Amino acid sequence: MDLLSQSLHKLGIEALNPMQEEARLAITHAPDVLLLSPTGSGKTLAFLLPIFESMSQGSEGVQALILAPSRELAIQIESVARAMATGYKVNVVYGGRPIKKDFADLNTTPDLLIGTPGRIGDHLRRGTFDGALIPCLVLDEYDKSLELGFDEAMSELYMYLPHLERRILTSATIGVDVPDWFYSFNPLEIDYLGEASGQLTIRRIVSSEKDKLARLADSLAYLRGKRGIIFLNYKDSIKRTSDYLNEQGIKHGVFYGGLDQYDRERSLIKFRNGSHDILLATDLAARGIDIPALDYIIHYHLPLKREEFVHRNGRTARMHQDGIAYVLHWVDDELPDFVPKSEEEEISDPATASHTAWSTILISGGRRDKISKGDIAGFCMKVGDVAKDQLGLIHLKQDCAFVAIATPVVDAAIAQLDNQRLKKRKVRVYEI
Repeated sequence: MDLLSQSLHKLGIEALNPMQEEARLAITHAPDVLLLSPTGSGKTLAFLLPIFESMSQGSEGVQALILAPSRELAIQIESVARAMATGYKVNVVYGGRPIKKDFADLNTTPDLLIGTPGRIGDHLRRGTFDGALIPCLVLDEYDKSLELGFDEAMSELYMYLPHLERRILTSATIGVDVPDWFYSFNPLEIDYLGEASGQLTIRRIVSSEKDKLARLADSLAYLRGKRGIIFLNYKDSIKRTSDYLNEQGIKHGVFYGGLDQYDRERSLIKFRNGSHDILLATDLAARGIDIPALDYIIHYHLPLKREEFVHRNGRTARMHQDGIAYVLHWVDDELPDFVPKSEEEEISDPATASHTAWSTILISGGRRDKISKGDIAGFCMKVGDVAKDQLGLIHLKQDCAFVAIATPVVDAAIAQLDNQRLKKRKVRVYEI
């Protein structure tokens, strides 16, 4: 089985989409490629596949370096790369992770290295690996890296990569300038922006009170059973809103830059697997992270820039799926000109849909214990007496696994699974 067929099989994909086919061809034959495609369209596989196809076994150095603007995006790319099961060594490094873990992982040089600009630059300065040997560089969501202030870090580390043969830039935004230090970049451009979006509807939710929390709670009751992100501008506002929703018994997760990496990761996992249908987030969640298609987003606070308004809205109405963006505002607010005139949503009686059907358990064993997703599924069903339709998404990491279990049976499953053996290893199991 060739690498393409194997990767698609491992990822559960029948065939590449047109963007991925075109990107694969371009990256294979052109030294410089600019890939423009909406969030959720499959850009990660689009550049990973031809990169792996160009690699050779037994190479002594890093064969490809991928820079991402956030830890979450770096981890997402690593997850896809590992799931492809190519046989090449893949590692990820990023700020906030103990650097001694990096040294342990990089003791044997990986074929593919993924990371954030600050941490990759740190390792290049330390000489952890030799940048002069790297032939391929990917700047994923490069415009977001520039926006977050990584321009200097990226320009510095770029000087450590003198022998690049292939350069790939990706973005979900059109018209962003390529930085000056990325000299002699004359790319073959693959532009799928605007072609994969569904129908976006924008509606207003009006609060008679300046404090909009009660109106937000009413809106979430009205939208119960649907999946969405509530965007706020400040982490303190997220905490206040989260406390209020907890008082109202509304399950949700939170995601923002100041949150501990451990908590950020678990919040996203629970949102992806359905344990939470609601995520309170800053613009960090507007793009560059792997989350499922959304039924709606709510602008609790409007962003300061038109571009961020567009990126937030891009989290719904993705890949031919319709979606809706709500602007929640006080009745006396003047809305900025980038918010189109729209109808007011009539918030009716709360929906009768049941509460979230899934809970998440953590199992203290992962890839380094030679445990696979199949092992975990069998463990849950055979030892935990969990039926197939009661077993949700499995997120496998190096040292642990997160599993969605139907809420009505999660306590009984934990009681049977905890302190039992999984692949000869006794594991702890608990709900997070």
